[in-house]
Amino acid sequence: MIAQLKGKLVSKDLDSVEVMTDGGVAYELTIPLNVFESLPRLEDDIFLHTSLVVKEDSWQLFGFTSLFEKRLFEKLLTANGIGPSLAIGMLSALSATRLIRAIREKDIPTLQGVPRVGRKKAERLILDLADKLDGLGETTGASTAPASAAADDAMRALVSLGYNNADAERGVRAALDAGGGGKSAAELIRTALSKLGGR
Repeated sequence: MIAQLKGKLVSKDLDSVEVMTDGGVAYELTIPLNVFESLPRLEDDIFLHTSLVVKEDSWQLFGFTSLFEKRLFEKLLTANGIGPSLAIGMLSALSATRLIRAIREKDIPTLQGVPRVGRKKAERLILDLADKLDGLGETTGASTAPASAAADDAMRALVSLGYNNADAERGVRAALDAGGGGKSAAELIRTALSKLGGR
């Protein structure tokens, strides 16, 4: 099992990175949005907690900035109907702490704000996990929450302006890709609107 990875960042995209280890092996990892926000410059050192998902036809490695997020990702995979792609989508749309709070508080509207999560899937997620989220080491993920929360708030604002979830996510991702990491929700909204062409 590959639990951690340390090396140089040789490639980065909104949803993936490549890390070259000292041994000369490059690993490709799928990442949630908050990891992209915190990435260093290319060729800088990087350390990620990792989770390996093995399927019949593929092995896929996922990277996280905190052990808390990794554990939450793996817990999400135990819920009925939640695969790795959707679990990463949840951690991209909501901060880890907010996602846990939404599940514990049975906040269906917040969960439905995640692309590809409808009411039935939100209800199933709550049923499967509401009482199983203790012991994840929640405080270790606190440092990653503000940037993710800003992206989450920006996405919700775009939806309230009439964009669907997919377009809202695309706009916020474009804003972050344009150097929006660390900006407030209002700044992300303005940039996202310009990328989406306004409304």
